[in-house]
Amino acid sequence: MEVAVSTSPADGPYRSAAALLSQYQDVRRATEHLCQPLAIEDYILQAMADVSPTRWHLAHVSWFFETFLLKPHLPGYESPHPKYEFLFNSYYNAVGPQYYRPHRGLISRPTVAEVYDYRAHVDQGMVSLLEVSDENKLRELEPTLILGLNHEQQHQELIITDIKYNLAINPLRPAYHNRPIPRGTATPPLRWMDFQGGIHRIGYEGTEFAFDNEGPRHEALLRPFRIASRLVTNGEFMEFMAAGGYGIPTLWLSDGWTTVKAEGWDAPLYWEKVDGTWWVQTMSGMQPVDEHAPVAHVSYYEADAYAHWKGKRLPTEQEWERSAETEPLQGTFMESGVYHPLPAPGNGGLEQLYGDVWEWTQSPYSAYPGFKPTPGAVGEYNGKFMVNQMVLRGGSCATPRSHLRTTYRNFFPPHARWQFMGFRLAEDA
Repeated sequence: MEVAVSTSPADGPYRSAAALLSQYQDVRRATEHLCQPLAIEDYILQAMADVSPTRWHLAHVSWFFETFLLKPHLPGYESPHPKYEFLFNSYYNAVGPQYYRPHRGLISRPTVAEVYDYRAHVDQGMVSLLEVSDENKLRELEPTLILGLNHEQQHQELIITDIKYNLAINPLRPAYHNRPIPRGTATPPLRWMDFQGGIHRIGYEGTEFAFDNEGPRHEALLRPFRIASRLVTNGEFMEFMAAGGYGIPTLWLSDGWTTVKAEGWDAPLYWEKVDGTWWVQTMSGMQPVDEHAPVAHVSYYEADAYAHWKGKRLPTEQEWERSAETEPLQGTFMESGVYHPLPAPGNGGLEQLYGDVWEWTQSPYSAYPGFKPTPGAVGEYNGKFMVNQMVLRGGSCATPRSHLRTTYRNFFPPHARWQFMGFRLAEDA
């Protein structure tokens, strides 16, 4: 996921130290709340290279504030250990070398308790920094502080999805919590929403925080299109599976077919058949698949193959943004505490645009016209990833609601499945 820059002007209104501290503490508490159901052993798991131990996430987001705010701006600040800069750097090459990502789960120290002490140390440093900063200094600090909070919210989502993966490989199929997941009783009819073509403005423009890859706002030419009123459901995807979709090479992109064969895919991630019935691993443990809920944990390749099977396509990210620009930001987010996509309510109009699952688009992740990476290290791992990835839109059931905007661009490689990823269909009008 991406790091960003605040677009707030340096000479615009600024938030007081008390307001910034309150926002900082709210985000930090939310992160630690996610860890409450965990046993100590859960904090150190890393079941594949793409996921990270919860302990590492807790430390890394603290390292961010330490590296970009406390060390350069708080006189006398010292890290609890000089090697934390190496251990908890993700991929900021301008800051320095990093510990090998696939091996984050192989080290036992610092302990979980020491990582929580590190967080408390950074938190106290942030209190001190804000207390001693005058108005001009607060204006200088605010963009990086808000960036750091959005960065931590990204890792809140990663904590959830990484915990899910780490628990799911256990043959005991342990649950993260025992919260009931609401099940659907019916699937709303799929309707097609028509949108006119023409020149439309795409991307972020404003004075609030936004990631640098969301701009500049620019003109895009769209042809008339239709977009599905809701997400594709588990039941609909089961029809694709029952029709042999995973075994029909003409439905798949070349790389997708190679991946299906190499990985042995025959269902979405976390699905398994028990006595003829499909079950899925959730944060509440193994559950029968809800046919009315959105299909999740599918790759771009699977979404694209399903679309071809239906004679449709995935929307472009510009079409998705045009469709969503006047819709309210409502859905199933992290705050629900369920951490699982839920069925469409069937209230009419476009549904499930936000939350539930990140929606694959057919758009490669690339720079908007006029894009320039943020200067310095904080802009390092956004623009440099603009290759071999696809754009997803809308957020998921693990995304904090306050973290999202219509213009938000997420991105992952087309084979990725461990995030809450789903899709809706589109077609030319």
